[in-house]
Amino acid sequence: MNWNRSKKDFLGLLVANIYKNAKIDLTTTNNTVVYTAPSGSRAIIKSILVSEDSNNADTITLTITDAADAVFSLFKEKAISAKATNELLTQPLILLESEVLKAQAATANRLHVVVSILEISRD
Repeated sequence: MNWNRSKKDFLGLLVANIYKNAKIDLTTTNNTVVYTAPSGSRAIIKSILVSEDSNNADTITLTITDAADAVFSLFKEKAISAKATNELLTQPLILLESEVLKAQAATANRLHVVVSILEISRD
C-alpha cells in the first residue's frame, strides 16, 4: 500500500465536518427559515432549544421543507412555558441537501431558537 497518497485518493473522497449553530429571534409570526442544509452536504441536528423570554407562555411550530418543496411537520403548536427553555429533540435529526428547517411562533417577540448542527460536506 502506498502511504504517500493523499487522503482524498486513499478514501475516494474527502469529507469535512463543520460544527455550527443557527440562532433566531422570532420577531414575527411568519414561517421563518432557521437553517438550510448546504448543497453537497448533510446536516445532523443534535439539539433544538426554544426559549421563551417575555414571561408569557407561547407555542412554536417547526417544519422541514425538502428539495421538492414538500413540507413535513416536526412539531405543531408545541407549548413553551413562560420563562422556560425546552429541548425539542430526543434523538438527532438528519437534514439532506438543501432541506430547510423553519420555525413559526404563535406570538411575535417571545421565542428564541438555537439549533446545534454538524454539517458533513461531500464536496
